Amino acid sequence: MTDSQRDPALTAPSRRSFLVGSQLLLSGAAVALMSGVPTRAFAGTRGARAQDITILNTAIGAEHEAVAAYQLGAESGLLSSAVLSVAVTFQGHHKEHVEALAKAVQQLGGSPAEPLDKYTFPVSSLTSEAAVLEFAAKLERGAVSAYAGAIPLFEDRDLSNAAASILADEAMHWAVLRSALGLDPVPGAFFS
Repeated sequence: MTDSQRDPALTAPSRRSFLVGSQLLLSGAAVALMSGVPTRAFAGTRGARAQDITILNTAIGAEHEAVAAYQLGAESGLLSSAVLSVAVTFQGHHKEHVEALAKAVQQLGGSPAEPLDKYTFPVSSLTSEAAVLEFAAKLERGAVSAYAGAIPLFEDRDLSNAAASILADEAMHWAVLRSALGLDPVPGAFFS
């Protein structure tokens, strides 16, 4: 049983499952959309539901991007077996985030975002294991920031709780990647 299966905020039938984030990779557009949606952008329950679906689908898009980025890293041939194992594990986390987010969108009556056919990654600069790790760490850090910005935007507070759970996973990814780079995994008492 995975942690997401045990977490009542993600599995209780009366609650809407959600995870904003995962994700490793957040494009500039995803970060902007997640942090730019006004809390009271829509009037009434229908509008609040639409707002929550928009935030969730933005997160799904970012999680799809994370899955693709970890796939790129895994296939690069640049990762040692130990780092490759961690990358595949993190990719699995992002796949679980997609599944839970998609379920939440469906429970709200929406259609989950689909992955893009192609993502634009800085492939030419990914020439070493350290470069791949730096890229992944930068993206995980962006995910932490995006989820932190999204949490207060949800009308449904259960979604905020679930987003906080994903934020914690993304922060752990960031810390592990920093540690693998020989950097302080937790550089301060506050995230900035």
